[in-house]
Amino acid sequence: MANQGLVAKEPSQKSPATLGDVLYAKPASRIPEQAWSKLVQSIAAGDQQALHELFAMAHRIVFTLAFRLTANRETAEELTVDVFHDVWRRAADYDPANGTVLGWIMNQTRSRAIDRLRFDSRKKRAVPGGAPPPGEPNADPADVLQLRQQSETLRAALAVLTPAERQAIETTFFGGLTHAEAAAKLDQPLGTIKTRIRSGLHKLRDALAAESGKP
Repeated sequence: MANQGLVAKEPSQKSPATLGDVLYAKPASRIPEQAWSKLVQSIAAGDQQALHELFAMAHRIVFTLAFRLTANRETAEELTVDVFHDVWRRAADYDPANGTVLGWIMNQTRSRAIDRLRFDSRKKRAVPGGAPPPGEPNADPADVLQLRQQSETLRAALAVLTPAERQAIETTFFGGLTHAEAAAKLDQPLGTIKTRIRSGLHKLRDALAAESGKP
């Protein structure tokens, strides 16, 4: 499957989400977990349109997580494409009993981002003479604005979580820790951490779905 055009530009005129937008979004715009699971089942059967629908629903948070972990826009875009290629190849392996579709996708994003950081670190150490890697070009102002809008959207969505849910999600996904490592760091039972992450991802998914459904 070609990877051309998967990461599309967000409309530059779209206004950043506000907390009110997320909190008071119409319930009808929310997508039940069953619909997400059905898309994955269709992808497993070879339905490319289902993959594009899932991409439209989840690419923003995948890109934002990848960017937060790597601090590099180009790398985050590459990882976003890679993650949805993984979804295409591994859709048949998804088991709803192990968590939500969004949690499954975020785990793949985190894993790929960490692998990429480790690879880049090894590559830098292998540069002859310890020469520093070439500097990155100056950021395009339009790209900076788009990143700011995406970050604000995610921050607004995170605002619907309880402090405990947000802490568990940020420690696990943004901190690059496993559930067990997060439980040890936060001094909480593993089951409690998993429950907080599961409930938080449900809220986060609904908030982002409400945002993406706006005109």
